[in-house]
Amino acid sequence: MGGGSAARILVVEDDPTVAEVVTRYLERDGHRVESVGDGAEALRRALASPPDLLVLDLMLPGVDGLQVCRKLRERWPVPVIMLTALGEEIDRVVGLETGADDYVTKPFSPRELALRVQSVLRRARGAMVTGGTGVLRDGNLLVDVGAHEVRLGAEEISLTAREFDLLAFLMRNPRQAFSRNALLEQVWGWSFGDSSTVTVHVRRLREKIEKDPTAPARIVTVWGVGYRYEPEDDD
Repeated sequence: MGGGSAARILVVEDDPTVAEVVTRYLERDGHRVESVGDGAEALRRALASPPDLLVLDLMLPGVDGLQVCRKLRERWPVPVIMLTALGEEIDRVVGLETGADDYVTKPFSPRELALRVQSVLRRARGAMVTGGTGVLRDGNLLVDVGAHEVRLGAEEISLTAREFDLLAFLMRNPRQAFSRNALLEQVWGWSFGDSSTVTVHVRRLREKIEKDPTAPARIVTVWGVGYRYEPEDDD
């Protein structure tokens, strides 16, 4: 795989056939892959030696994927791609709400999953939208691109890699309306995908940076189009 993007990946999947196929495809791309079949073992390994990315099945025996994701997010922002079996929107939304960076619905193409892994790793490493250094400021909101840090006044705000990229992209393009599909392409790097992914990330960002998430002043909805970033007035 080009771009120096090989990584340590932990695959958490209780179906041995699926785990074997996923492992084989990711190893073919040069990644170092470990595979476990339950959530408790996944937590033990991930906490002992944090991987660069998790491929995490939603439905696991014992500790399920949502619990694994929540517990890991309490410690550090490891990128997570969630595997969902049913493909229902509620499963995808719950996974994204928990902090997953992406999801893939079963049955899936192993090649598509491998491409999603590449995309999430690039985002997590700051190789695309937030590449470089610099500081973005808007009133009491500060985004330090180089340090990958967000502050609201004196408070440090914890964002996932995708949330960070989305906020930085919108702040770099103020007062410009973007459709959900345009944001999928610009921020996620997808030429296709489910626009509910954007909706969920916008909602989570609003909960973290808006004074009143139900009446957002920074990330505003443009009806019939999508979203735009509205800076504070300079008066």
